Amino acid sequence: MSTTAAPAVTASPRRIAALALPALVVLAAEPLYVLVDTAVVGHLGRVPLAALAVGGTVMTLTAWVGTVVAYGTTGRSARRFGAGDRAAAVAEGVQASWLALATGVLVAVAIGIGGGALARTLVGGPGEVADAAAGWLRIAALGAPGLLLAAAGNGWLRGIQDTRRPLLFVLGPNLLSAVLCPLLVYPAGLGLVGSAVANAIAQTLSGVLFAAALVRERVSLRPRPRVIGQQLVLSRDLLVRGVAFQASFLSATAVAARFGAAAVGAHQIAVQLWFFTALVLDALAIAAQSLVGAALGAGDAAGARFLARRVALLGGLCGVAFAVLIAAGAGVVPSWFSSDPQVREQAMTAWPWFVALQPIGGVVFALDGVLIGAGDVRYLRNLTIVCAFGGFLPAIWLAYGFDLGLGGIWAGLTLFVVLRLAGLLLRMRSGAWAVVGAVR
Repeated sequence: MSTTAAPAVTASPRRIAALALPALVVLAAEPLYVLVDTAVVGHLGRVPLAALAVGGTVMTLTAWVGTVVAYGTTGRSARRFGAGDRAAAVAEGVQASWLALATGVLVAVAIGIGGGALARTLVGGPGEVADAAAGWLRIAALGAPGLLLAAAGNGWLRGIQDTRRPLLFVLGPNLLSAVLCPLLVYPAGLGLVGSAVANAIAQTLSGVLFAAALVRERVSLRPRPRVIGQQLVLSRDLLVRGVAFQASFLSATAVAARFGAAAVGAHQIAVQLWFFTALVLDALAIAAQSLVGAALGAGDAAGARFLARRVALLGGLCGVAFAVLIAAGAGVVPSWFSSDPQVREQAMTAWPWFVALQPIGGVVFALDGVLIGAGDVRYLRNLTIVCAFGGFLPAIWLAYGFDLGLGGIWAGLTLFVVLRLAGLLLRMRSGAWAVVGAVR
């Protein structure tokens, strides 16, 4: 494969923003489309809406797997790109796309065969909702190969620092689907099925666009099992890390539910807002993945360390800005989500912790991106497991045992994030993450 001169890697705020802002739009496109889909289906009645909630949860899990593939691909591709070998960087995208396509086909086949059983399991038994959810799932799952191909495409294009094409390839199909969905559901008379068809069309079109971008690069499209195996190891570590997160937040919801309906309702408000701020901060982490990977690929360890400090500072500043906004909205924001005075009162219990978490979380998300870009995902995996099972989970169950309420749960979440920050700062200081070269 041909090589070119290693591209210059800059840590200017403008360059970081040029990568982060398009990534934010891409990250937000899917949740925003889900809101549109929910609003359209919601007018069909209670059963279709419940079915969409069940089916959507499964497809959200599939999208999460795609995010893992994208993150792993970005770091590997960015290293090759930083080393001046664009063809090799794109070749990482080829192998990631084969992995994504195979996984997507398996998902589509598995849901086609077992969608009914899966829906009944999630709903808790047979019935109208389970039947409707199974029908929606079987059609929407046909878009899984495209969904995962698009995730892999996002990964390698971010790696070569191309932010324009992912924006077009994700936004275009999602806008098309947002138009198709109400037309298929109502004038075409397909009802809930129309929603699934619109989903499948959008995901497939997006996948085709990313695949076509690979073909236009004129690199070998032959599968390379050894490289796919390396990517699987990387994805495995990120998946395990993600499972630790999922277990933590599910447990927090379970504990909140034991404190009553008002507590769990307030927890849902606060945690969803936390996820929203995390979405914005994740865009900064994606910029860090691309820039740090490229710097290390170019043999510039000092530049990578400078980038790490710069994005950590920007993450902290973004977190401070969120903290100010959230603190100012304390008396107003919870009322947007609930008119129940008990829920709003409980939300105020979690609110000071929620505000305090923002600056800490801003630094943590940025440094997560640094280590993913550096390919240091095994350390991230181990750190998350230790912090989740050694800090967060014991803390929230002790909060239940000592009847500390919602404040105890959010104190546990704060402990989780602070422990992760400490572990990340220690890793940064050690310099063990800054391994240079086209391949870690």
